[in-house]
Amino acid sequence: MKIAIPESKKLVYEMSMEVRWGDMDAMGHVNNAVYFRYMESIRIAWMTAVGASPQPQGQGPVIVNAFCSFLRQIEYPAPLRLKLYVSDPARTTFETWTLIERADQPGQRYAEGGATVIWVDFPRQKAAPLPDWMHAAVSEGVH
Repeated sequence: MKIAIPESKKLVYEMSMEVRWGDMDAMGHVNNAVYFRYMESIRIAWMTAVGASPQPQGQGPVIVNAFCSFLRQIEYPAPLRLKLYVSDPARTTFETWTLIERADQPGQRYAEGGATVIWVDFPRQKAAPLPDWMHAAVSEGVH
């Protein structure tokens, strides 16, 4: 079952990357698990850019679920273009969605997926309200 990515979303970050030889599996295409690494890479790059790196003795983002719809096979070599979108923030969470295209085939989606991010107070192991600066980054689509 394909999970639909909503039309209402904010683009917050874009990045390029190359498929690595080791990303492929025995079938000769990018392994399904690697798509989650691609989505993690753009999510972490954006979070780092807005100053949301996890602080083990403080607070930071945690992924509570993730999904991916595999639309077309990607094979090595391939230049990729990833786009990260976010929802409006809730008190402690927000949604992220990633679109994966080949850079040499703009608009042709190869995969799309998402993850729910929750802000956590790590020492207490409990959800915490998004800090004002993170709320603003998600609300305004800062990138």
